[in-house]
Amino acid sequence: MEIIGISSEDIIADLPIVAVLVIWNLFVILVLSKEVYKFALRKGRSEHSSMYFSRKVIHFLAGGLTAALLPFIAKEPFLPALLAFGFALMTYVPHKINKLMYWFQDPENAYEVDFTIVWGIVILLTWYIDKTFWLGVIPVLFMSWGDGITGIIRNLMYNKRTKAWEGTMGMLILDTIIGAKMGLAGIIAAVVSALVERIEFLDDNVSVPLVSLIILLIAKIYFTPLTIPLF
Repeated sequence: MEIIGISSEDIIADLPIVAVLVIWNLFVILVLSKEVYKFALRKGRSEHSSMYFSRKVIHFLAGGLTAALLPFIAKEPFLPALLAFGFALMTYVPHKINKLMYWFQDPENAYEVDFTIVWGIVILLTWYIDKTFWLGVIPVLFMSWGDGITGIIRNLMYNKRTKAWEGTMGMLILDTIIGAKMGLAGIIAAVVSALVERIEFLDDNVSVPLVSLIILLIAKIYFTPLTIPLF
């Protein structure tokens, strides 16, 4: 039996793995990130700055780590995408009922909802092109780890959410290392993603993964040698 081209056997095989990922993500979101928020407040950080550190912990240890593990532990994309959409609902509802998880949710935006939705869509759809997961994982890591490191650098330096070249350079370096997994095309995508992240009026949780994915797709379809891994 198949579900949208995915064998039920693979889905069943992934159930225990995804169950562990669900527990880990819940721990990061509900416990660990909250402790980071409290720690930052104790260190004299502003409430908004502390919230921003908490968000980036979720970027790194929930969305990013989960994505990075997929090529090694998952057989199919359906359950990981379902996990992401579940967390999208979990983060969307508090905005609707005005009961935010205050340690990371900003009443002025719902970017964390966009993060989870884009994560799920990219991981699900790209698997049909590249069953190693890497085609989807690389853009998601640009969003999770690349954008995460730029936010941490800027927050440490300016104690608030802001755009600054110091953070962009941090993102560029980390994304370049990540992108090398997809060869020269991945490095090009890394550079472009770091520049796109600086555009104020765009939600980088959407723009960064989508722009980098388009670059990787074009390279894979028309310039295949550019996507040969450098490591």
